[in-house]
Amino acid sequence: VRRAADEVPAQLGKDLADHVGETRHRSRRAIERDGLVRPGGEPHLNYGSALSNLALLLQATNRLSEAEPLMRRALAIDEQSFGPEHPKVARDLNNLAHLLRATNRLSKAEPLFWRQVVIDLIFERQNGIPHPDLESDRRAYRQAAEQMGMSSTEIERRLQAAHSTTGPLEPIAPHLDELLGPVMADERP
Repeated sequence: VRRAADEVPAQLGKDLADHVGETRHRSRRAIERDGLVRPGGEPHLNYGSALSNLALLLQATNRLSEAEPLMRRALAIDEQSFGPEHPKVARDLNNLAHLLRATNRLSKAEPLFWRQVVIDLIFERQNGIPHPDLESDRRAYRQAAEQMGMSSTEIERRLQAAHSTTGPLEPIAPHLDELLGPVMADERP
């Protein structure tokens, strides 16, 4: 009985790894098969979401250097397709900011978290209803700013500035390389 119990975690780990690999392969095939790039090279409106989902899968399997360029591309596509103040852009900023935070690039993540809060606030002003993610986005911003060593006074000042930002926002995607630097290099042998 003990031997069988010892084999269960190992088998679960193998099954999970197989499942993740198959899911990643299917995601890449679906992107190609479903024509998410229109003739002429223009991305379909769902292409950004598909890339974002694939990037999240790669991030979940600790393949951060593979996830980052997909997250940057998803942000660029969604910003071009929907505009820089769209909730999908906020989602892309959130995903990329969390990846940057996970790779100890807090100074690069902080402005992305802040911009996400700005987009949430613009959404509230434009629609007259609370944005469902505003509080969690504020928390994520505060945590990143605190980890950077920013004072609580400075954090609150920056959040107040977010409330004062009315838009329209300038696109951020064309400036990602300048703001974030090069895509993280793969550190595996």
